[in-house]
Amino acid sequence: MKQVIATTNAPGAIGPYSQAIDAGQFVFISGQIPVNPATGEIPEGITAQATQSLENVKAILAEAGLTMDNVVKTTVFLADMSLFVPMNEVYAKAFSAPYPARSAVAVKELPKQVLIEIEVIATKG
Repeated sequence: MKQVIATTNAPGAIGPYSQAIDAGQFVFISGQIPVNPATGEIPEGITAQATQSLENVKAILAEAGLTMDNVVKTTVFLADMSLFVPMNEVYAKAFSAPYPARSAVAVKELPKQVLIEIEVIATKG
């Protein structure tokens, strides 16, 4: 059985998808772009955008009663691989060992022409 997780502390879904789905042992969080949920604004630069995307992830995790320590897998989508090093610096501060498994890929384009999108899978155990 699956249950929708939604919070106003992260940007709402802008299409036919959920912010997150609780699927029993795991919570699947849709890709979070760096939109400030309070203002709708997108910060400038990869450091600020990575920070905002991760804050959005944290807000959804909190709604599910979880923290970043529950994350077991992330996928980071970047507008360009030249953004990897500064993204990784922000990312390293958001997680602690044991770090989640991760994929990081460059894509042709992201919604709203942002530089980053991050999706996660978290476990309740």
